[in-house]
Amino acid sequence: MSNKNTYSSCTVSYSCLRCFEKLTDEELHLLETNRLEIKYKKGETICKQGTFASHIMYVCTGLVKVYIENEVDTLTLKILPDGNMIGLTSLFDDASVFQYSAYAYQESVIRLIDINVFKQLIKQNVEFANEIINILCDKAVQTYGRFFCFTNKQTYGRMADILLCLASRIYKNDEFELFLSRKELADLTGMSTESVIRILKKFRDEELIKIVGKKYKILNPYKLQQISDRG
Repeated sequence: MSNKNTYSSCTVSYSCLRCFEKLTDEELHLLETNRLEIKYKKGETICKQGTFASHIMYVCTGLVKVYIENEVDTLTLKILPDGNMIGLTSLFDDASVFQYSAYAYQESVIRLIDINVFKQLIKQNVEFANEIINILCDKAVQTYGRFFCFTNKQTYGRMADILLCLASRIYKNDEFELFLSRKELADLTGMSTESVIRILKKFRDEELIKIVGKKYKILNPYKLQQISDRG
C-alpha cells in the first residue's frame, strides 16, 4: 500500500506509546498510582465538549470517535484506535475543559491519568514534553488534512480517502472488520447515508473493494489512491 500521506485525514499517525518510554521508573510509578481504567460500551460517551477535564485519557483498546458539536450539528474530527490519547488540548492552563466530545465506536478500555500528574511530568521531563509536543503537532496536521478533505474533495474522493486511512492507519491491513454503521461512516465522510451506500456499491462493482457483511478488503489501493488524489 502507498505510504503517501494524502489520505491522513481520518486519524493521527504518531504513536503516543513512545512518550511513556521517556519516563523514568520513578515517574512511571507516579503515573501508575494516579490512573484508573474504565470500560466503555459501544455508543457510550467518553468525554463531553465543554466539561471540566480532570484527566488525560489513553485508549488501551477499542475505537473512539472524536467530534465537535453545537445545538444543531456535529463534525467528526478523527477516529482513534488504541495507542492514542484524548484531552491533550486541555493541558493548557486557560483551556482546562474538553474542546471536543468523544464516544466509543465499539467497546473500549480507556485509561484515565490525573491531569495534574501529567502536567507535572511535562514540567520535569524534557524528553517526555518533547514527545507530547510532537503528538500535538501531528494532531494539528491531521486536522488540516481533515478540513482540506471536506472542503476540496468530492464524495468519491472522500470515500476513497477514508477507506485508505482505515486500512493503513486504523487496522493496518488491507482486510479489516469495520464496526461502523453506514450512518457512522456517513458522518465520518460528511455525506448522506444514501451517498455512502451508492459509492460503496460502485467501488464494489469496479472491484476496488470487497465487502462481506462487516468485513472489508481493499482490492485496488492504487486506483483508490488515484481517486483520493483527484478529489
